[in-house]
Amino acid sequence: MKAVIQRVKRAAVTAGDRSARIGPGLLVLAGLEVGDGEAECRWAAARIAGLRVFEDREGRMNLALAEVGGSILAVSQFTLAGSLARGRRPSFDRALAPELARPLFDLFVACLRAEGCPVQTGFFQEMMEVELVNDGPATFILERNGPTEA
Repeated sequence: MKAVIQRVKRAAVTAGDRSARIGPGLLVLAGLEVGDGEAECRWAAARIAGLRVFEDREGRMNLALAEVGGSILAVSQFTLAGSLARGRRPSFDRALAPELARPLFDLFVACLRAEGCPVQTGFFQEMMEVELVNDGPATFILERNGPTEA
């Protein structure tokens, strides 16, 4: 599983006439890959919920989402599993098939909520417009490279 995590002042996602939005918090773009399962979803949710990427009074990244009263906008993004290693067109061979990715993404969101995070979501397997105001900018990449990483 790969995630791009952006600390935001606000973020929104729109698909047709539906939208979801958050104020201050984290925009999480999550890509599920072949071989990912429940363990990766639980691991990523716990890591993201506990990230200390918000500034304290001294301006140091020392506070977690709950400590600042923030929210998460979680968006499934299969293109994170794309490879640019060869040619000029991305290869999506590592992207998990939608019928397998959807329940895992739903589990990931449920795990974030179980960690106490208020979560809004994008719209699975739909074309979306994502808007954000990055705070910092502060952008992080979270990757789990196999079952043994702690």
